[in-house]
Amino acid sequence: MTRRVPEAHRFLTRVSRAGFMALMLTLATAASALPDDSQQPIRISANQALRDDREGITVYTGNVRMQQGSLQIEADKITLHHRQDQPDRIVARGTPARMQQQPEIDQEPVRAAARTIEYFRAEERVYLTREARIEQNGAIVTGDTIEYLFAEQRIKAQSGSNDDERVEVVIPGQTLEQNDEAASGTTQGE
Repeated sequence: MTRRVPEAHRFLTRVSRAGFMALMLTLATAASALPDDSQQPIRISANQALRDDREGITVYTGNVRMQQGSLQIEADKITLHHRQDQPDRIVARGTPARMQQQPEIDQEPVRAAARTIEYFRAEERVYLTREARIEQNGAIVTGDTIEYLFAEQRIKAQSGSNDDERVEVVIPGQTLEQNDEAASGTTQGE
């Protein structure tokens, strides 16, 4: 005997799946930055700075603010791991550390926060750990860890090892309406 799934449940599953995919696509697309961000100078202000050429690191502590084009990072501590003059890995720690970047001129900025934010320049990857959150246009993903790969336009969120910790996704109502209209072939004006 087969169990029939109510039509309303199938509709909600389709909308939820479509909404989640739209959210992931929105956030993954947003992971890329304005084209000239990487060409802009890096500006950092902090209470203290220590450069260690032997180790290839520069450590900034105390109310640290970093900006490169539309990329902005605020943290208690930022460590730049560099080869020659260019940083290839940036680690920001805070309670929480915050990052913001505008993907395109006509789009809202992507905002991220976590206890630790690691940016791997060569891999075009950002890894958020402990109390991780990423948000754009009202769409929010939270979890213990969130990783996004710019080139692959892929986001992966995971909960912690504790059963009480879960990945949470908030999809704005207008995203669901747009997906429903796209699926049915109608527009708001019809």
